[in-house]
Amino acid sequence: MPSTNQLLGIFIFAMTLLSATSNTVNTSKNTLNFTIINKDKAIGTLKATKVVNGSKTHYQSITAIKTRVIKEIEVDYKYDVVFEDNLLKKSSVIIGVDDKPYADIITNRADKTYLITKNKKKESVIENAIHYATIVLYFKEPIGIDSCYSEQDGSFNTIVPLGNHVYKKINAKKHENVYYYEGGYLQKAEIDGGLIKFEIVAEN
Repeated sequence: MPSTNQLLGIFIFAMTLLSATSNTVNTSKNTLNFTIINKDKAIGTLKATKVVNGSKTHYQSITAIKTRVIKEIEVDYKYDVVFEDNLLKKSSVIIGVDDKPYADIITNRADKTYLITKNKKKESVIENAIHYATIVLYFKEPIGIDSCYSEQDGSFNTIVPLGNHVYKKINAKKHENVYYYEGGYLQKAEIDGGLIKFEIVAEN
């Protein structure tokens, strides 16, 4: 018959195992990699990750572009976006140009509204609940979605279905991006960046 110490040891081991299982059973991670192309030339990369942990979903994307617009420039984007129970809780967009800070846009939900700040200055307040944001477009085909929140602009973009799993997104500046899906995941997008137009193409 096991001693008291042995029983205690078995109990602690079982509780540790149960705790570890509880912490990981609802966690999943998905990573997508894209190549950024301009005039048939690769000019950068984009890596997007989605981590689901229970009711929370954390999206992150890191983009690095090196190209020439009058002169050669390097542009880096980092998105961090958190949803909880399918509702946007917070997003952060950090943009750097030639290794120097360019913009820091934060959307933060509090008291059922969203406060948008840019470079630590208040830009606007949004009262509508946000259930779909731009970063989600990498991972989920926007079936039945007619608008999405732009974490970079702090505004809502219009989504228009074009048929055959293709969608057009129109931002506040009337720039149009076109997204192509297969199996629910983004395969290619044609991006109008204003000064430069490019494509992002899935590597997987």
